[in-house]
Amino acid sequence: MGKEEKIDTGRERRKAALMRVFGSAPWMKTKDVKHFRAKVFKSGNSLALRLPAGLGLEAGTEMDLRVENGEFFSFEPVDLPKRKFNIAKVAGSATNLEFIKPEDRVFKERPLFWDSLPNEDDKSGDA
Repeated sequence: MGKEEKIDTGRERRKAALMRVFGSAPWMKTKDVKHFRAKVFKSGNSLALRLPAGLGLEAGTEMDLRVENGEFFSFEPVDLPKRKFNIAKVAGSATNLEFIKPEDRVFKERPLFWDSLPNEDDKSGDA
């Protein structure tokens, strides 16, 4: 067993112990961090970072790059603008609709759970 394997098993044991302790508190769970090796290269007058295909990103995805203290970099996809619904394309397309009849708007009475609960007036002890 090499030194690298010992470190990994030690990390895994600590992570498993933390998961047992903080399992019911999702905001306190450890993050699942993956490490990739990437290469910076020159592309024209800019520097470029080649990202591994294992990240599952698509070519052309716009990303938000965050730089902390000039040494820590993180990036995430920029939220795409929400699609707008064009009502003009569907207006008037449902021509066979009918209004609901007044007798179909009436609901049948049914027993409700809270109707069977004792009232607070009944608990007053005036027996």
